[in-house]
Amino acid sequence: MIKKFNFILLLILSASFLATNVSAQEAPGNAVPSNEQQHEEIDVRELILEHLADTYEWHLFTINEKAISIPLPIILISKEHGFNIYSSSVLEEVSSLNMPFYIAPDGPYKGKIVERNRAGDEVRPLDLSITKNAASILLSSLLLILIIMSVARHYKEESLNGKKGFSGGMEFLIESLMNDVIRPSIGKEYRKYAPFVLTLFFFIFFNNLLGLVPFFPGGANVTGNISVTLVLALFTFLTVNLTGSKSYYKDLFWPDVPTFLKAPFPLMQIIELVGTITKPFALMIRLFANMTAGHSIMLGLTSLVFVTVSLGAGINSGMTAVSVFFNIFIFFLEMLVAFIQAYIFTILTSVFIGLARTPEPRKKQTK
Repeated sequence: MIKKFNFILLLILSASFLATNVSAQEAPGNAVPSNEQQHEEIDVRELILEHLADTYEWHLFTINEKAISIPLPIILISKEHGFNIYSSSVLEEVSSLNMPFYIAPDGPYKGKIVERNRAGDEVRPLDLSITKNAASILLSSLLLILIIMSVARHYKEESLNGKKGFSGGMEFLIESLMNDVIRPSIGKEYRKYAPFVLTLFFFIFFNNLLGLVPFFPGGANVTGNISVTLVLALFTFLTVNLTGSKSYYKDLFWPDVPTFLKAPFPLMQIIELVGTITKPFALMIRLFANMTAGHSIMLGLTSLVFVTVSLGAGINSGMTAVSVFFNIFIFFLEMLVAFIQAYIFTILTSVFIGLARTPEPRKKQTK
């Protein structure tokens, strides 16, 4: 059982590191809008992007226009100020004498922690902060380990065959993945790769579900963060290419095609190498795009309630009912998508591993 969770711990460290560093979806500012801004017309696009992006604190709820949030650790390495650790609660959107680091309110680094160098320019320090997505990865991974260990403990005490409830359901799910996905796709060596593939499935599925929960410990857009999906795809890429058979590398660098297609100009080799890279790239984009699209649709439907306020009580009431109905429908649809995306990622990873582990064909013996 310990071997099965080594992959989980490795995923935690890698995904957490990338999720807290340079990313296209890094943290928006934590400032509370002024009264004038609150009365302005709602910018739906800005609202959706703000909720999808990462933050330096974990917002829980708002009481009387006061945001209640869990502060997260800010870890910065700067040429000007060295190594620094702060709480996100002390960050501001303007620089001060007491706090050299602040969250940029606008510009190319909007929503990110910056500082002023000696020339007065706004620059980025090395940011190793534990953001909301990184904290969610650590928390969800801990919860997932506890759940799996609990099922394993019940399995050691007595067989789960014929058991009902959560433990029986987990056994059914694991056995289905093993017998219907991993074993047929990978082949005889499926047990060697089963811990990795199962870890991928449960990590993605669990974080997909947590992302649909609007309150703590959910609400983080983990699998909708391109850094996290990049790490997951990178693990698949490394597993496939570092454990490939001789036949796999032969087909990659010297495929069985007419010689003029592979020498002197390596046309087929280039095509094969591009295909090797695009496979994990497709995994990354598919998971990221599907989860982001689902969250965007739900946020867009919710914003209809506020956008139609100025159109009158009748229209607003009607659009509120439509918004609630479709949000409920999309929510259950997203639960299905959460499973499907984890399942597809698992299937394709198993298929890629199986193709790379294709045994070298035996040479025919001549009499």
